[in-house]
Amino acid sequence: MTSIDTHAFWLAGRQATGETTHLVTSPWDGREVGRISIPTDDQVEEAVAAAYAVRDEFAATPAHIRAAALDHVSRRLVERTEELARLISAENGKPMKWARGELGRAVSVFRFAAEEARRHNGGEGQRLDTDAGGVGRLALTRRFPRGVVLGIAPFNFPLNLCAHKIAPAIAVGAPIILKPAPATPLSGLIIGELLAETELPAGSWSILPVTNDKMPALVQDERLPVISFTGSDKVGYAIMDSVPRKHLTLELGGNGAAVVLEDFASEADLDWAATRIATFSNYQGGQSCISVQRVIADSSVYDALLPRIVKAVEAQVTGDPSDDATDVGPLVSEDAAKRVEAWVDEAVAAGAKLLTGGKRDGAAYAPTVLTDLPADVTLSCEEVFGPVLSVQRVEDEQAAFDAVNDSKYGLQAGVFTRNVQAAFRAHRNLEVGGVIIGDVPSYRADQMPYGGTKQSGVGREGVRFAMDDYTYERVMVFTNIEL
Repeated sequence: MTSIDTHAFWLAGRQATGETTHLVTSPWDGREVGRISIPTDDQVEEAVAAAYAVRDEFAATPAHIRAAALDHVSRRLVERTEELARLISAENGKPMKWARGELGRAVSVFRFAAEEARRHNGGEGQRLDTDAGGVGRLALTRRFPRGVVLGIAPFNFPLNLCAHKIAPAIAVGAPIILKPAPATPLSGLIIGELLAETELPAGSWSILPVTNDKMPALVQDERLPVISFTGSDKVGYAIMDSVPRKHLTLELGGNGAAVVLEDFASEADLDWAATRIATFSNYQGGQSCISVQRVIADSSVYDALLPRIVKAVEAQVTGDPSDDATDVGPLVSEDAAKRVEAWVDEAVAAGAKLLTGGKRDGAAYAPTVLTDLPADVTLSCEEVFGPVLSVQRVEDEQAAFDAVNDSKYGLQAGVFTRNVQAAFRAHRNLEVGGVIIGDVPSYRADQMPYGGTKQSGVGREGVRFAMDDYTYERVMVFTNIEL
């Protein structure tokens, strides 16, 4: 046991400790960041039982109480910005510039949720006398929680993606049990500190750093009818297969494409595209579901764009994530970096051309650019989740759109164009959940619907849209009403 603090978890709104602990270390230098207490099976059962028991009370909680709690968390995150950004960076390896950005986004998520909580469930009236059989009848449709939510968060945005699970649940009055990622639990536990300062009912929320081997029982617990999971498609679809009758929101990643069309050809346009591509193929160490993994460039701009991309990628500053100058830090673990290394080596051995990068140092992997990537190598087919991109030449717009769609994933795509008609054609033709015009696929506003098609998942995050996923419509019909 080291001398570092052991962090309690949050069981039905109060602090608790279990019988074992887990050490959290920095992926950059291996230093000890914190030690967390792991809940016992009995404590997990207590949290589930409390959430299930309070579900009706919480659903009936006045909107102003839920909104005030969400506003409080948003304010307190602002007050602790630098402290929490450093915590995110320490446990995740994320450079400080991106950690501060994540903290700012979490602030917005709780603020948006507070605003939506005040607007939610006013109901929609519908007169039914548009048909003769409905004379004198009026329907009022409101939304009600489906039940307790099990939120399962990933490591790559250890604060903000926990916020995306918790804030919409509180906004609609659905109890939630949050499981943060084992590699990065400390940021999620901070949310518990702030929620504990509010007046939310006991049992309405728990934050449990449960080990992954304990999750199947939680996933299958019938008292948890809603599961919101962000992570790999392999795990997400295993969850879906194991509980086919539950309501699931699955955000499962992709292999984001950035398309550069022929009209985006000026010096300034190409410089912009190259800079954005380089930045967002490497931000978070490439560990983002919407980072740029594929660049698909029209043949008319390819030769001018490619050297700009390589130059911009080589300009990314790599190193210590605690340094404000660093753009690219380590991956979450050395094993993750070894996997990326193996995929790149496989591609090069199969004929891909390595233009820059391709080197690993512990958990760090150098920003990498490839061309001539064979269609059957792993990098072409799977989500790399590392600082690696490939650049592909195509002959026209349709070929570019076909290349985007030639994937089992469909999360987001970026299309660099100034042609409004091309933008609408992209929106119509691209099989993705979001099309970003004039920028990379990596743009996400936390209030917009976010999710994918194909093997990128089901359902949508984005505060109001997650609130819809956590609730269902219930109609009430009034009879003999004079309309």
